[in-house]
Amino acid sequence: MAVRKMRAEDSEGMILGYDLTDVAPEEYTGPLFKKGHVICAEDIPYLKKIAKGRIYLVEMLPEQVHENDAITSIALSVAGENVILTEPSKGRINIKAKIDGLLKVNRQAITTINTIENTVVSTRQDNTLVKRGDVLAGIKVVPLVVEKTTVLSVENIADQYNGIISVKPLRNLKAGVIITGDEVYFDHLKDRYASILTKKITSYGATLVDVSFQPDDRDRIRDAILNYKKSGIDIIITTGGMSVDPKDVTPDAIRATGAQVVTYGVPVLPGDMFLFAYHGDTVIMGMPGCGMYAKTTIFDLIFPRVLAGEWLSKLDFASLGYSGLCLGCETCSYPMCPFGK
Repeated sequence: MAVRKMRAEDSEGMILGYDLTDVAPEEYTGPLFKKGHVICAEDIPYLKKIAKGRIYLVEMLPEQVHENDAITSIALSVAGENVILTEPSKGRINIKAKIDGLLKVNRQAITTINTIENTVVSTRQDNTLVKRGDVLAGIKVVPLVVEKTTVLSVENIADQYNGIISVKPLRNLKAGVIITGDEVYFDHLKDRYASILTKKITSYGATLVDVSFQPDDRDRIRDAILNYKKSGIDIIITTGGMSVDPKDVTPDAIRATGAQVVTYGVPVLPGDMFLFAYHGDTVIMGMPGCGMYAKTTIFDLIFPRVLAGEWLSKLDFASLGYSGLCLGCETCSYPMCPFGK
């Protein structure tokens, strides 16, 4: 790239190297022509007036590309499903959510792309719930022009991944809740869990079909789970009986259904005694007692991902240990906090 001074009338097709402001600032406070503007024939009379005939221009070499073209190519290469791109403005393109849903960001891909010199891809956190129109990422390059190889390098990295920045819609799945425990079943204690889970389930856009109550009886809990599955419920949530106390039989009841347990115990506080299993396509979740007392728990990290259609593995749960400690702030700001991110 070369920057040189030349006559305005000879500048057609060249790139302006700085902002040019009109000579009447009381009428217009911003630049009439912005840095990076590609000059066309219609611009020349105005340029002659405000720049007194001579201007500084950027001359691109054949192997270089203007920043607007570069960031457009980079944004297109990292954009996945259900996102839209803004027009370039001030050397930046934003990627926005096209729908409400769960933001998915491939952190490894973003890190690798940002090792390419002069490339800037800045995103929000993975697994964040977003609304239509929310800004998900900003794309820039550092100089006014970059080497074409810079863009090509980013595109080559992006080709190794499928949708680096995307939004998954949350499905309106059917949920059933089974409240376990002798104390509640025999009316020795008033249940608190049903109302809490009802609010949580519906707040994420799912449909609560039914709430049932069972004693600490393995076979009865097993049968209740199987009856929910037979009725077509997509997500079965059991509560209580999740500790290592001998009378806590809920984990055994879940296993007795024939479900495949992905994990029993997760590195998340609150929620370490959480159980997650699949029975065919049906998801079974065993919620510990923390959900009655803590505003945000493992449930809030996992339930949206299930609604988004993710098939979760043991590794997915193990990775939650990083940032899996909720500090229990007096005023909860989740999801605008580090928990689960």
